[in-house]
Amino acid sequence: MIHFLQLAKPNVDVPADSVVIDKISNRFHELLQMSWDDLSHTLMTDLMKLSGKLVAAVLVYIVGRWLIRWLDRLLNRIFERRKLDSSLNKFIRNMMRIVAWIFLLLIIVGILGIKTTSFLAVLASAGFAVGMALSGTLQNFAGGVLILLLKPFRTGDYIVAQGQEGTVKEINLFNTVLATPDNKTIIIPNGGMSSSIVNNVTDSGTRRIEWTFGIAYGDDYDEARRVLQRLIDADERIFKTPASMIALSNLADSAVQIVVRAWVKAEDYWGVFYDMNEKVYKTFSQHGLSIPFNQLDVNITGLPSANDGEKGKSESEPA
Repeated sequence: MIHFLQLAKPNVDVPADSVVIDKISNRFHELLQMSWDDLSHTLMTDLMKLSGKLVAAVLVYIVGRWLIRWLDRLLNRIFERRKLDSSLNKFIRNMMRIVAWIFLLLIIVGILGIKTTSFLAVLASAGFAVGMALSGTLQNFAGGVLILLLKPFRTGDYIVAQGQEGTVKEINLFNTVLATPDNKTIIIPNGGMSSSIVNNVTDSGTRRIEWTFGIAYGDDYDEARRVLQRLIDADERIFKTPASMIALSNLADSAVQIVVRAWVKAEDYWGVFYDMNEKVYKTFSQHGLSIPFNQLDVNITGLPSANDGEKGKSESEPA
């Protein structure tokens, strides 16, 4: 009769949850129909299997936890030896610990006999959804990792990037913080910073200053060169090597332009630049040198005289 009912049962797909419930129900009915001796023997066998799995799971947990801690200390030593940025160091180690603990828990669940296929599917779908939702944020994170690894600039450098400039105050995983000379704080996402041009002004430690001074036509050019050279030699902040350069750069409309180039420390750039402008303005006049300014001469020709006006008026009068 039972065999006939099984043959007569329609061929339909049974959901996985129903199959599990049926197995548990059938197992429970089997235990109820057993004698006490068979029941005790079955329970002892199941307990032994379960206890063996529990012992194996505990051992795997202890060994896995020790391995995770050992790997964390190893990575920390490697990163400190390579002088990796502290924020990137902590982030990578935290990510490593999270991934390692997930794998360890999946292994333990598998040892206990629980299928991990559904867990992996949920994790994969959740990871995909989070990745799509945080695509821009992940781009900034990837840019921050590249900046911290490749180090195109460091904290304290003066940079020009993304249409902004200032001193690097902080380099975070998702953004870079700049402090402008007028004490403004600018936060730039790292995604654009890692994929665009960054002008690191202070990376080399030295900078070249360039001035353009003008003297009037007819002034003594050689005297202007001597005055400029004395001003450069008198400033101890200007390097003697490489040597400074003074040259006539252009014969402009209103002035003879002289270009001056000198090398200084990056931190002395603006101080030397402004001081030299002031010294030239005060010194040129003492040596007969004038700093010209743009001027325009207008010559008017062909204006009618008073007699021409009267003549035209008389000719226009009626007879």
